Amino acid sequence: MTMRLPNTTAPLKIGTRGSPLAMAQAYETRRRLAAAFDLPFEAFEIIVIKVMGDDRAMVAADRPLKEIGNKGLFTREIEEDLLAGKIDVAVHSMKDMPTVQPAGLILDTYLPREDVRDAFVSPSAKHITDLSEGATVGTSSLRRRAQLLNKRPDLNVVEFRGNVQTRLKKLQDGVAACTFLACAGLNRLEMTDVPATPVDPTDMLPAIAQGAIGIERRTDDSNTADMLAAIHHTETGQRLAAERQFLFTLDGSCETPIAGLATLNGSTLKLTGEVLRPDGSDAMSDTVSGDIADGPDMGTALAQTLLKRAGPSFFDWH
Repeated sequence: MTMRLPNTTAPLKIGTRGSPLAMAQAYETRRRLAAAFDLPFEAFEIIVIKVMGDDRAMVAADRPLKEIGNKGLFTREIEEDLLAGKIDVAVHSMKDMPTVQPAGLILDTYLPREDVRDAFVSPSAKHITDLSEGATVGTSSLRRRAQLLNKRPDLNVVEFRGNVQTRLKKLQDGVAACTFLACAGLNRLEMTDVPATPVDPTDMLPAIAQGAIGIERRTDDSNTADMLAAIHHTETGQRLAAERQFLFTLDGSCETPIAGLATLNGSTLKLTGEVLRPDGSDAMSDTVSGDIADGPDMGTALAQTLLKRAGPSFFDWH
């Protein structure tokens, strides 16, 4: 069943970064909007926006992300263009998004969530337990680094940043014995030939909002809000409301090893959260359950519980 397109006189401009995965997410957004309103793709224009974070990350490829900026490093220029009216919506990977948006912008549309799991990627091993003592693992994620070292403190974890294709090339070149990617990204890029093994969330709890695509808009753009309502996935929004409130209460950023996942079973939402020391020497986790409507409150309560248990110095680097 299609819906009537709200009044508009120009193509809807969809802003995105230019990486292959970002483009795939923009194409998915366009496809869903076109299907909802029975329109050709030409009714939606994809605008690639160059962000400074990509340049900084490329120049400083061997430095931790925390040293070159926070999560906003990869969204600032896109959000500036959105506020200026150069684009109508911005498409983002939700696991990369700050929990607070700039004044005048809102994130309230989510596409159906993909596979939330991490993928263990190695040409020779199937699981972290298969790695030899002292093996080199490449990852740019502080969360994954801490989780790995918590389970295998013998591993040598090195910085391994770049888009999916770049990291796979580093793996092929023997820079590391394995790396980790998001299953969602591999699926969206249709990279079925990658030697990847999904990791159960009970073994490696994923990043907050992993696998979810969010669409940002201007708060005063009611016409675009009406359009996006046609493709919003309610269950994904409910899960992310709990997860992102958990992250917000922890004051989490790309400098902090935090993991979390909300799942739904009927009207019940279950939220599991984890905090880790940056060096992996300690980890704390807990789970809460309740009514879906109470998801954000559950996120707050769970974060407060873990913060109290962890103490003020828990996230300090050693």
